[in-house]
Amino acid sequence: MSETVPGMALSEIAARVGATVEGDGSRRVARVGTLESAGPDAIAFLANPKYRAQLATTGAAAVIVAPADAHATALPRLVATNPYAVYAKVAALLHPATPAEAGIHPTAVVADGARVDASASIAARAVVGPQAVVGARAFVGPGAVIGAGAEIGEDARLHANVTVYERCVIGPRTTVHAGAVIGADGFGMAEEGGRWLRIPQVGRAVVGADCEIGANTTIDRGAIEDTVIEDDVKLDNQIQIGHNCRIGRHTAIAGCVGIAGSTHIGRNCRIGGAAMINGHLSIPDNTIIGGATVVMHEIERAGAYSGSFPALPYREWLKVSARLRRLDEFADRVRVLERALADRSAK
Repeated sequence: MSETVPGMALSEIAARVGATVEGDGSRRVARVGTLESAGPDAIAFLANPKYRAQLATTGAAAVIVAPADAHATALPRLVATNPYAVYAKVAALLHPATPAEAGIHPTAVVADGARVDASASIAARAVVGPQAVVGARAFVGPGAVIGAGAEIGEDARLHANVTVYERCVIGPRTTVHAGAVIGADGFGMAEEGGRWLRIPQVGRAVVGADCEIGANTTIDRGAIEDTVIEDDVKLDNQIQIGHNCRIGRHTAIAGCVGIAGSTHIGRNCRIGGAAMINGHLSIPDNTIIGGATVVMHEIERAGAYSGSFPALPYREWLKVSARLRRLDEFADRVRVLERALADRSAK
């Protein structure tokens, strides 16, 4: 009897991810890998032309390439116009998430009045508050806390120690990674007589469907109206989103970004890591903001914006910094010279 080789045949994968097979479609692969390190049971991908030379040296069993690179290798290959997206689909096929076992762990605490679907999974030491709703096939990880009246959509996955405050909403198929906090109070204070008065934050944080919330990211609840994360938004780790913000669908935000309250970010935006965005402003659809950029004012037109200063050797940076501090002085001297030249020309 012939032994079954683990993994999936390229022809089957191609049919499921919408790619074309060139070469041996019966070749089987069991995992994904990089061109540099993939072994004989792996499929690698080329999405960046910087790595094209590695097609000739890769140990992968097969590769994913764009049509322009299909003839650059003799290996069996999946050909697609967007090889990176196909790689994402192949990775999901070959490395599926481990399904959680339905049921409530003996050490979990589920309050009276909470509604947990029979197919949902509540892990050890998780807490589900009164009137909270946990949908079909949802997973609430170890130590996670679901506040009173909160709603967790079907197929949502909340990893260890996630906190969803009272009345907040996590949409269907959304993943929230460990340590994230959804719906803590926004930073709302009023000053009187040399003291700060806390303003109750009575809105919610509402996260849409198919979102991804990174580890230790925090999304504050609204002061009056809701803070809203629309469908298919992808947030990296350690992002802070202030109260009453709205993040448009299909926007992606990299790690350590800070967004102050009441800012509206449009749809299909890209925001690089460590960008800082002031409050009470709007950013239009399809805007790209580079890493470490500080946005202090409204952006009126979609485009690519960057305000970070590139790294320099230290001594060179000191010189540039000293010159920057003297820009006003230089500008004044230029004006004096321009006036002198204008007066000389007039004579």
